[in-house]
Amino acid sequence: MEDVLKKELKLNGLNCANCAAKIEKEVNNIDGVQRANVDFISKDLVIKIKNKNNAKDIINSAIKIVGKIRPDVIVTVKEDEEADKEDMEEYNKKDLIKIGISFGIFLAANILKFPEPYNFILFFTSFLISGYEVILKAVKNIFHGNVFDENFLMTIATIGAFSIKQYPEAVAVMIFYDLGEYFEDKAVDHSRKSITSLMNIKPSFANIKTENGIKTISPKEVKIGDLVVVKPGEKVPVDGKVAEGSSFMDTSALTGESVPLGVNEGDAVLSGFINKNGLIVFKAEKEFEDSTVSKILELVQNAGSKKAKTENFITSFAKIYTPVVVFLAVAIAIFPPIFMEGAVFKDWLYRSLIFLVISCPCALVISIPLGFFGGIGGASKKGILVKGGNYLEALQKAEVVAFDKTGTLTKGIFNVTKVVPENNFTKDDVIKYAAYAESFSNHPIGTSILKYYEKEINKDEIKDYEEISGNGIKAKIFKDDVAAGNNKLMIKEGIKYKEAEENGTVVYVAVNKKYAGYIVISDEIKEDSKKAVQELKKLGIKKTIMLTGDRKKSAEAIGKEIGIDEVYFELLPDKKVENMERIKKEVSDSGKLIFVGDGINDAPVLRASDVGIAMGGIGSDAAIEAADIVIMTDEPSKIADAIKIAKKTNRIVTENIVFAIGVKIAIMILGVLGIATMWEAVFSDVGVALIAVLNSMRAMKVS
Repeated sequence: MEDVLKKELKLNGLNCANCAAKIEKEVNNIDGVQRANVDFISKDLVIKIKNKNNAKDIINSAIKIVGKIRPDVIVTVKEDEEADKEDMEEYNKKDLIKIGISFGIFLAANILKFPEPYNFILFFTSFLISGYEVILKAVKNIFHGNVFDENFLMTIATIGAFSIKQYPEAVAVMIFYDLGEYFEDKAVDHSRKSITSLMNIKPSFANIKTENGIKTISPKEVKIGDLVVVKPGEKVPVDGKVAEGSSFMDTSALTGESVPLGVNEGDAVLSGFINKNGLIVFKAEKEFEDSTVSKILELVQNAGSKKAKTENFITSFAKIYTPVVVFLAVAIAIFPPIFMEGAVFKDWLYRSLIFLVISCPCALVISIPLGFFGGIGGASKKGILVKGGNYLEALQKAEVVAFDKTGTLTKGIFNVTKVVPENNFTKDDVIKYAAYAESFSNHPIGTSILKYYEKEINKDEIKDYEEISGNGIKAKIFKDDVAAGNNKLMIKEGIKYKEAEENGTVVYVAVNKKYAGYIVISDEIKEDSKKAVQELKKLGIKKTIMLTGDRKKSAEAIGKEIGIDEVYFELLPDKKVENMERIKKEVSDSGKLIFVGDGINDAPVLRASDVGIAMGGIGSDAAIEAADIVIMTDEPSKIADAIKIAKKTNRIVTENIVFAIGVKIAIMILGVLGIATMWEAVFSDVGVALIAVLNSMRAMKVS
């Protein structure tokens, strides 16, 4: 097994989404890198290294790549992020001061109107103050082979404007470009902070109970078995079980549930819970890296690596779009003066410069991933964890939703409701033999029988235990041959039995090939299952389906009560997959099939669907691993919420695409016709990007 190491770098000052894509591509090509992902929104470069022995060389290579593509970007190891925040804030202040000085000189030159060459000197001074960093970046990037970026385009456009003596416009373009970039960075940063604050559940310390009193340590230092003290207002640092005390827990950061959860001795507490009132002491059962909060944070952070098709398309589009516009700009400057009578080179050069200013696709490349990231953040606020923008994009195309029954539409809490003896056996006989047969099973049905029996099981009395998948259990108990399971087991063993006409799960019991009776076990439907199905139909879901291993009568009764369109019953795990494949063929080419299960028993079915949603509840490792989307509560109605968020996110992304491309094309046409000036060009570049970013922030807001 390869010793994979994950390293996180912070790319401070990265404000070019296209450059982020280039960095990601080149780092992925480094020998020894399993996977690298650049999240432009958080400015994180996450590298998974195949062998930790090569980590130092790979990190150095990655830093060199960043320096080649963006020499101005400051690279730091993620652990040092907090230490760099103040420096970055100071940098932003200096940037604003620089813009202010440049703008002051620009105003003086326009108002006072000095004779030449003093007028030129003032404008050029203002230009250098505001634009020297842009020009420097452009020169450095050219030497590194990166020509078609916004710095190069702005440099050529403004120098070109100076060459035709359009001093005010040249300087204004650079000043307002800088100002727009400043506000754009602030908007992106604000958006990033708003999104990450939604998952601000990482505990910063842990109070350990020792012989010498309370010791405060890092959550990463907590070991399994440690006694951890959590005072009112503090976060639970790792997963564990309450040993002393009782309290109410705020679980909203994990589940989206506003009602506090009461915990007492013996109850589980999860990292990220906030203690509301009482003092509790719990025994740590997991280390921090394996705890719920750590898994959730990793899931959300890695969501950016699974990009939606729209994101990938826009990244590819930007690579083609910018060079094409540059060549068109050259053509506009050269060909009309040659082939059109009366055409003046100076005028057409000016029009081509407008083209250059417009060409940067920043609005698209920034706002689209930000929109999806905002949608993921908004969903997490509701207790819905989406593993990537691709799943959010697919979810809004849902046509058919298929459900598992137990633990998804029902509570999965089984209780024995009836025991019917036959052939001179007693109720005690039937339940005793069934309890002994189910004593090795962790299935909810087996657990409910053991709970009902209440007596201690002497496992020495159980021999030749055999579990028959999809049928039941055979074993020698008290020297008797016992079979306990469904009707299929009775038929398989050649036992004459009486079919039970009961709603619920029926366990038949036979002793020495003689029918002893049956046990009825009932599951309770979740309170909001019916509401969930109704909400899905309101959202345009064409069909709802339930897949279960239950008997026909029981399955159909539950399906009818909830309002499910189609019910498939008596299904073994492999048959569930077969049915999913068949259902998938009924979905249109543009539509998606969603499967909702508990994430534990339904992993194959979850993978067979277009989008797998796990209803495993908080703390379910299997749920988090198996599904594309995890509902952190057991509420089926959250599925409708997830689809609503997906639809809103994709609507915002579409708005940004239409708006950005529409405005740019309009300004391009107006520029060629000689109507639009560089002022309009600046708006179409920076202004549109800023508006698109602000629009993307709406994806975070959920009702």
